[in-house]
Amino acid sequence: MAGELGVSIRTLYRDIATLQGRGAEIEGEAGIGYILRPGFMLPPLMFSADEIEALVLGSRWVADRADDPLAAAARNALAKIAAVLPAGLRDDLDASSLLVGPGEPIARDGIDLAVIRKAIRAERKLGIDYKDGKGAASRRIVWPFALGFFERVRILVAWCEGRQGFRHFRTDRIVGLTSIDSRYPRRRQVLLKEWREIEGVPSP
Repeated sequence: MAGELGVSIRTLYRDIATLQGRGAEIEGEAGIGYILRPGFMLPPLMFSADEIEALVLGSRWVADRADDPLAAAARNALAKIAAVLPAGLRDDLDASSLLVGPGEPIARDGIDLAVIRKAIRAERKLGIDYKDGKGAASRRIVWPFALGFFERVRILVAWCEGRQGFRHFRTDRIVGLTSIDSRYPRRRQVLLKEWREIEGVPSP
């Protein structure tokens, strides 16, 4: 085990002793072997005050500016985090004074962004019917790999098969959306990296 973890035998024994001290049912002894009985869970990671404020602010922004399913997910995630925090930290979360101010109305989408997010996660192609700023209509087959959330619009970032290049599509101008049960031939992470390099977008 020490070899697999890349630590010394002494470190391994010390860590096992620490786990036993925290209530883990570990039976055995040094030089013989150990058995970890089922049922032991490590305590949840704790957050600093700044981390809690960052989580609350980010979740509030998503709840206010994202589409309905993603907004609901943000609220649910925050509730789950609150459920495992000690009382003092939970109070800090509930009483966070960092607020999301009102912004300009977001351009209304005519399509379900959840379909796009699902295609991105599964690396599946999408068929989109698109109208540009001048009203010209086109039908595209794209490889979606990112969604950008801006103050007033949302942008689908994708590789367009017809244009053979990266393209950006305002989601409020997508008038039709078709899921295609075909995986695109490149990994999402690779496409995102190449797009960042071309556009000069720094990694988060």
